Amino acid sequence: MRPETRTRTERLDELPFTRRHGRLLVGSGIGWALDAMDVGLISFVMAALAVHWDLSRTQLSWVGSIGFVGMAIGASVGGLLADRIGRRQVFAATLLVYGLATGATALAGSLAVLIALRFVVGLGLGAELPVASTLVSEYAPRKQRGRMVVALEAFWAVGWILAALIGYFVIPLSDDGWRWALAVGIVPTAYAVVVRMGLPESVRFLEGRGRYAEAEAAVRSFEESAPIRRAQRTATAPHTSTEPGAGRPDQPADDTVVESIWSPRLRRRTGALWAIWFCINLSYYGAFIWLPSLLLAQGFDLVKSFQYTLIITLAQLPGYAMAAWLIEAWGRRGTLATFLLGSAVAAGLFGLADSPTQIVAAGMALSFFNLGAWGALYAIGPELYPTTVRGAGTGAAAAFGRIASIIAPLIVPWLLTGVNGLVFGVFAVSFGFAAAATLALPELKGQALAER
Repeated sequence: MRPETRTRTERLDELPFTRRHGRLLVGSGIGWALDAMDVGLISFVMAALAVHWDLSRTQLSWVGSIGFVGMAIGASVGGLLADRIGRRQVFAATLLVYGLATGATALAGSLAVLIALRFVVGLGLGAELPVASTLVSEYAPRKQRGRMVVALEAFWAVGWILAALIGYFVIPLSDDGWRWALAVGIVPTAYAVVVRMGLPESVRFLEGRGRYAEAEAAVRSFEESAPIRRAQRTATAPHTSTEPGAGRPDQPADDTVVESIWSPRLRRRTGALWAIWFCINLSYYGAFIWLPSLLLAQGFDLVKSFQYTLIITLAQLPGYAMAAWLIEAWGRRGTLATFLLGSAVAAGLFGLADSPTQIVAAGMALSFFNLGAWGALYAIGPELYPTTVRGAGTGAAAAFGRIASIIAPLIVPWLLTGVNGLVFGVFAVSFGFAAAATLALPELKGQALAER
């Protein structure tokens, strides 16, 4: 294809990984890590409140669950807003909302206030995650897209490890240690300003709104950081967009008719994606939100429970690293299915573990496979939809999955019968069902993101 006839999105697809890609990845990833830190902290706070506020398992289940009610709403609304006002704007706003709300929870004086604030935290957190993965996916070079999105998801492990460190070193210090841990959540408020000023807006979104000068400037900023010939960069004039359906260069596409994510062309992949999101949310949040409390219930003290949770959490990083390599070597669908099956086996083993060594080993395997599956899932989602509904499609799937994350903390006390076998048996079956659902997804390794 002649350089002067390439569209802006094609120019982005053909770039190598550049410094600008690295800045986008780290900028989005830090926000992602802060989100994970917040979700992770609540699992340690629940264990602490069980001791200091003498809360029942039912009360604790609502503390863990209510945030996911907000996340379900936030994921759906955030995806829709991202398609209408831009990825960057929504990303910054959601960080601001959940950062302020998380800081406020440190001052909660009653269970009711804590639950109310956790709902607001969920609104911001739920909206941010699919928006960030969509933005990174739309800028990533075609041959590196899967690995970039998995690398973004790996920041989740960094955040959860930070939560485990804070839980282990801060919460046990005093009866108010959980308050100091939650106060750290104010950090995303300051970071929201950095996000708003430093990250680029989606080129596809800008073109869809007729903001071609901004779109061209964004593309050129990535090209100028790439080690390619200046002649090749300058051969592409500022007005060269020939997107399908544009009619002529830089003519706004007709976006009055937007394809539904349930259209005949998309409904099979949408149904499969929703099923996977539901099952992986049910298993992940059911297991990890309750993990410190389950260890506490087995007779370990607060410090030992937090220590084991920290060790188990460390296994998330190599899981992401393996998924990042396999997703371009094996493809999206095979990688996701493998890690989901591994998660099913690990969950079953964890339920049967009856010694500290077995608990830690099975827990580390669950962390490794489960978080690798998350990385592959976030890489797959944005590739399934055209630009006009990419944010809505990924956001809707995340929102449906949040229904399971609401249910998961609530059913654990009901399933718990003195041993973890039944609880983790349910999670193992859920992982297995998610693995089967991957067969309905298309394999899109190495393909350009669809515009329409």
